Amino acid sequence: MFSAFVFGHNEMVRPIAFALAVGVLLDAFLVRMTLVPAVMALFGRAAWWLPRWLDALLPNVDVEGERLAPVPAGGAAGADEERAAEDERGAARR
Repeated sequence: MFSAFVFGHNEMVRPIAFALAVGVLLDAFLVRMTLVPAVMALFGRAAWWLPRWLDALLPNVDVEGERLAPVPAGGAAGADEERAAEDERGAARR
C-alpha cells in the first residue's frame, strides 16, 4: 500500500512511503514468519502458558462449536464421561 507512494511526484512523501513499506515487509516476513514461530518452538508448551487467575477471568469461547456436537451413541452417560475427560485435560493444561 505504501509502495504506491514511492513512485509518486511528492518528494517529501517518497522517503516516508519507502520506509513504511520496508518496515511492513520486514515485520511481515522476518518477524512474523520466522522469529515468532522459532521462539514459540523453543518455548514449547510454555509459550501457551496462562496464569490460573487470568484463565478464570477469561470467558470460555467455543469457536469451533464442539459443544454443539451430537450426543454419542452411548447416550447421556457417554456424554458425561466425555465432558469429565475434557475437564481433566483442561485441568492438566493449567
